[in-house]
Amino acid sequence: MVDAREYHEQTKHSPERVRADTFSLDFENKPRPYKVYEGLSQISLEELRYSADEPALSAITTPPPESRVDVGSPSNGVGSSSNGVGSSSVDTQSPSVDTQTLQTLCHYATGVTKTLKIRGRQTRFRAASCTGKLYHIDLYAVTGAVDGLDPGVYHFDPESESFDVLRAGDYRGVLAQMTDDLPAVANAPVTFIATSQWWRNAWKYRDRTYRHAFWDSGTILANLLAVASALGYRSVVVSGFADKPVTRLLGIDPAEEAPLELIPVGSGDPAPDAQAIEHIDPDEEPLSDHVVGYPLVSDAWRQSKLGDNEEVRAWREQFVDVGDHVFGTHDQGDGQLVTLNPVDTETASSRPVTTTIERRGSLREYSHDTISDRKFATVLDRALGEVPTDCDEDVSHLVDYYCLVHAVDSIPSGAYQYHPKRNVLERLGETSRQTAGHLALDQGVVGDAAANVYTMADVDSIVNQVGNRGYRLAQLLGGMSLGRLYLATYAHRTLGGRGFTFYDDLVTEHLSPRAANQTPMTLFAFGKSSK
Repeated sequence: MVDAREYHEQTKHSPERVRADTFSLDFENKPRPYKVYEGLSQISLEELRYSADEPALSAITTPPPESRVDVGSPSNGVGSSSNGVGSSSVDTQSPSVDTQTLQTLCHYATGVTKTLKIRGRQTRFRAASCTGKLYHIDLYAVTGAVDGLDPGVYHFDPESESFDVLRAGDYRGVLAQMTDDLPAVANAPVTFIATSQWWRNAWKYRDRTYRHAFWDSGTILANLLAVASALGYRSVVVSGFADKPVTRLLGIDPAEEAPLELIPVGSGDPAPDAQAIEHIDPDEEPLSDHVVGYPLVSDAWRQSKLGDNEEVRAWREQFVDVGDHVFGTHDQGDGQLVTLNPVDTETASSRPVTTTIERRGSLREYSHDTISDRKFATVLDRALGEVPTDCDEDVSHLVDYYCLVHAVDSIPSGAYQYHPKRNVLERLGETSRQTAGHLALDQGVVGDAAANVYTMADVDSIVNQVGNRGYRLAQLLGGMSLGRLYLATYAHRTLGGRGFTFYDDLVTEHLSPRAANQTPMTLFAFGKSSK
């Protein structure tokens, strides 16, 4: 049994490990990138979806008025009013949820948004980026009486954009109970559950799948929260919940598929009392001929479980009145400062969030052309802000952001720490395109980009302070930063980007001494296309 620190250490990339690795992909046994239930009824909703016209750059940063609700449990008093989701805010009822809302949210979170012909084959691409296009994250909806849909527990099928019926009845009270009666869940007409079906990613990435579960659910959640905001709904990311009842509710085996996060959307529809969860074991078609087990993945997940409401309450209470740097993050030092000047909302790109999601790609070749310092500043400003969660008014102090700048107007090439609250870069030292490519698993294309953004965390401090589940949250923040960076980048007509992996310890060394205690969670490279 491993804790998060040991798991992270065992799954680091290094040049030596990569060179010694003889693993090869078994394409004959490649798993299907979506699940197929046998014998379950399926509901196809109207194809019509809402159009969210709010610009992507505001949707990823600004909660709607309805989001100013109490997400803290009355039992622990978590939260404040400073970011619009704390316990002293006014609870305002959000718009009613109907089938078009569900269809819109699911489609732009994890649905198929484009089909392209690649090497003679039609390839379907989802709304959110996923490691290796293996799409191992599933989305479930636990609903009350939604206009046009009976209360139930549903699985969203991205291939048909239909809903598999797992259970009939209103089970929202079960979710409220397993989150210690968190108001954001107890009053939501629908709560989504994100899971990872491990094998769909482990086929290629093996033990690193546990990391990827939070990277890839993070990009999906970034889309989901942005579209919910654009449609006028409040939503938060709930990381604290009793895991076993969720697996029972969905009829899944955590050795194969496990819950990662809950995302309540909307408010003003109180859940009924919790009802008994009868056992279900829905049949699924096999994903591939045979499954190769990677027990380190499910073991790491089990070590982060919460067992009951008392543990859920204790999990949240750990974030109350925590100092800014108790998790090993760094305040501004004595390095040279570059003040960033993002554009204001009136002059920022007005590309709608849904259009941006449809446009989003994964840029494969970058030019060496410089990008505007205003666009660079705007991408960082909008993408790397606070994430509303159940833990605290602001959990961003779990991670720091670092930039390797190669081609940005008026900003000298170099390594920097980005301080979001001050909107400044602090220079740490030199870098080069060659170095940047080497750090990123010797992928030279990363050095071709105008800038690289690393999310970094002190895993030891986080696990010491808030346990193994804190590691999940740190990786999730990295994943959500990826998702928001995608949206903020592709909101601009001339920019593109992509997430990459890296040699963990070499990144730390390059950003030391400032980041000597930290290790990378995620990496995003953006700039102009070479085409």
